[in-house]
Amino acid sequence: MRLFSLFSATMVAASIALTGCATAESKTAESKMANSEPAQVTETVSSITIFEDDNEGRINQFYDQKTFKAYKAVGETSFRLTRIGAGPNGETVVFGLPKADKKKGANTPAAMLWDGKLEATSFYGEMYKHGRIYVFDNKADMDHVRHLGHPTYMYTQIGAGPKGETVVYVLNKSNKKKKPVELMDKFKSFH
Repeated sequence: MRLFSLFSATMVAASIALTGCATAESKTAESKMANSEPAQVTETVSSITIFEDDNEGRINQFYDQKTFKAYKAVGETSFRLTRIGAGPNGETVVFGLPKADKKKGANTPAAMLWDGKLEATSFYGEMYKHGRIYVFDNKADMDHVRHLGHPTYMYTQIGAGPKGETVVYVLNKSNKKKKPVELMDKFKSFH
């Protein structure tokens, strides 16, 4: 009888512990769902340019071409905002900052755009990935490629990059049948 009551007490304790774990998990799931709601746009700018480099499991993102070029030459940036595991697949996201913005932190244009707190009426982006340069005129297309790994619609020019890279102009359903002449001209203006 004593063995049975010891067994019963152990089972009741285990049941209570498991119930506590289930409650903790549901609270964690609820908080994740609450945090996954899109941030409200707090600022709108006329245009923004984003340069992104996927390198060694990190997403390095810049909104200043001079800082991006210095990063490409050296492989590091002096001033940055780092978010470990913030990428769509758990990558570390590093926002390269120009010296003038080093104290702004999360209030820099690239971080605000990433967080959904900034909206631009005109967007231009370059993503350096897999030895290719992906070129965008739409932030949603850039987000799609970052999540999926490759574009659905594209116009490709082999060897058109500044160092002979393949340049992929990312398109979407609305412009998939048109040659992206304006986007190509904009890319050439940066290089």
